Amino acid sequence: MAMIKDLATVNAELQEQKERAEAVDFKMVTFSLAGKDYGVDIMNVKEIAKADKFTYVPNAASFVRGVYNLRGDIIPIIDLRTFFHLNFEKKADGQENMLILRIEDRVYGTIVDKIDKVVGINSETIQPPHPIFGDINIKFINGVVEKQGDLYIILDVIRIFTQTDEEKQKPRGTVIQDPNAAVDPFYVPPPPAGAAESARQLDVEASLGFIREGLFALKHFAAGPVNEDWIRGRFDEWAAARDESELQLRDIADAEAFLTPFYSPHSGAFWSDEYAGLIKSVLPDLSSNNIQVWNIGCGKGYETFSFACILKSRYPDGRIKIWANDNDIMSISQAPNMVFDLEDVPEYYRTFMVRGRSGYSFNQAIKDSVLFEYHDVLNENPLPELDIILTRDLLSFLTLPDQERLINGFVEKLKNRHVVILGKNERLPGGEWKAVGKDPVSAFMR
Repeated sequence: MAMIKDLATVNAELQEQKERAEAVDFKMVTFSLAGKDYGVDIMNVKEIAKADKFTYVPNAASFVRGVYNLRGDIIPIIDLRTFFHLNFEKKADGQENMLILRIEDRVYGTIVDKIDKVVGINSETIQPPHPIFGDINIKFINGVVEKQGDLYIILDVIRIFTQTDEEKQKPRGTVIQDPNAAVDPFYVPPPPAGAAESARQLDVEASLGFIREGLFALKHFAAGPVNEDWIRGRFDEWAAARDESELQLRDIADAEAFLTPFYSPHSGAFWSDEYAGLIKSVLPDLSSNNIQVWNIGCGKGYETFSFACILKSRYPDGRIKIWANDNDIMSISQAPNMVFDLEDVPEYYRTFMVRGRSGYSFNQAIKDSVLFEYHDVLNENPLPELDIILTRDLLSFLTLPDQERLINGFVEKLKNRHVVILGKNERLPGGEWKAVGKDPVSAFMR
């Protein structure tokens, strides 16, 4: 009889424990960090979000990813994986999962690996933390709890994000301009005058940074000093015509659309009579009849033959030599023997053409002035001192170090008071270069 009574008591106690466990009085939002499951009190969770645009904050702690514009509020973004020294892989698309937390009167964004669900538990089932769960310092753990076979580590986010009494103690004699910043690595100072404009500028710079990265990844267009003015102006046009969610370059088509206004007039074609006149107007007076010219990125040869005719018009007695280089071997091999219908050639160049059996081609004097060569401009360029360099829209499609190296090569090879002609939206940086062209001709002399 006693045995039966004892068994009944045990069953009653088990039933009571089960009922207590099923009585939900604590809810938490669960997420994962480095393969382990965690939870935070749902009362501290303002919302969940995804984002990939964070503005870097100089001199911030390593775990501060930056700041983020949350519908007009600038909030600090803390990467919990870095904060707890956990390993993680960067997302291919850059999109991060964020818990937006409200701690007292402040809001923080926290980056985690994956956000799971809301889990309800009975607070009595929470067990004290133990170092065995310790990828994370135990002082930041409220406890651990098991729910339907899953074990959750409950973080004490208030402890993580607020100051302790010990942290508030400062050595005597310490001079602190902002006491909050001194003890709280997550602290964001109150906005100064003009903060709204500063925040907007941070957003612009962040978006512009992603545009630069997208252009290089999708089209190998390197944004830098050579094209900075154009990039900023084009971004303003791009942003004005689109919603904020559509600013980033999603694919090659977007990158090409962004770059459409960049290219110089008549790319890959004969230059118009008007453009030829503008080019002729920037050519300098030369003291020698031996005229050495470097045409980098000559393509199929339309640009080179256009320029050869302009040079012959400008320097009728000159002995002109054009080194026309490109790394497209098919174009280079076909360029010297091109034949045209006369009506397809602008008036400016027709006096330099002769008729043959298959159509019109350039006369022997023009052909003899051009040497088409298959050549990668990044390799050694054994050329004489140069009077003129022509390279439209090529610099911007080199890496920034290669741009700098090629421009340094211009300085070494170009004679003083002579000219470099670039693409219409390219510039030569540095005080030694003087702009001498008129839009859409971008030309520089040193």
